Amino acid sequence: MAYESADGSELPLLVFEPAEGTPLAAGIVLFHGGALRAGSANGLVPHCRELASRGIFAVSAGYRLLGQGAVSIDDCVTDVRRAVEHFRRLAASRGLEASRLASGGSSAGAHLALVAAMTAPGTPLTAPGPGVAAVVALNPAGLDLLAFSPELQRSIEQEVRIAAGRAIEYSLIEFVRPGSPLMLIHHGTADEVEPIEHARRFRDAMVQAGNECTLLEYEHAEHGFHYPGHSGHFDDVIDATARFLLNRVATVHE
Repeated sequence: MAYESADGSELPLLVFEPAEGTPLAAGIVLFHGGALRAGSANGLVPHCRELASRGIFAVSAGYRLLGQGAVSIDDCVTDVRRAVEHFRRLAASRGLEASRLASGGSSAGAHLALVAAMTAPGTPLTAPGPGVAAVVALNPAGLDLLAFSPELQRSIEQEVRIAAGRAIEYSLIEFVRPGSPLMLIHHGTADEVEPIEHARRFRDAMVQAGNECTLLEYEHAEHGFHYPGHSGHFDDVIDATARFLLNRVATVHE
């Protein structure tokens, strides 16, 4: 399946359905990592397949990458917003209301999902974004960009191809407002891309604003710890995510 990006190109939506006859209680669309320059929707197929086996409607979506259709991170966010809207329509056709839906992803993909969920188009830092009731972030990037040195901020701006001084428009902690979506963050204490202190500070800001934000810390885990393989955390991540979606998101409005 595919959806249409802003430039008219088709981008993948990999759909994973629970077993026939399983009542649907929640749905999630996930966006892959890769620093906006690499990766594909295939990267989170194992996560979607396992979540679908728990009765969750799960979708892994692609987006244009820098140098491959996207001029800047702005284009990536635009694609994520479009993918979420397409996901919402797919979920609605299966009887799932928006109040039972989540977005999320890994690293840069988690950052894009959070930007789209916490802001409205054209109004950064001011308005909550429509679309989903919750976000599941796997080692998200960009939680507190202004905590980095000015030199590193400028390097990040150049990497994602935005003008100098625009880092604040993509620093997630700056988006925190009352009424933000429910959140579950999985983060390793040894993450070398986004320090665990940033995740803790973001969690604290969310809670202080009256929002629900759960941070699950994985001792000594580095960036990308949640994939199947030697880290041994994949099952724990899937279990906690399924519980969050089925026991928290699916029931919050009942």
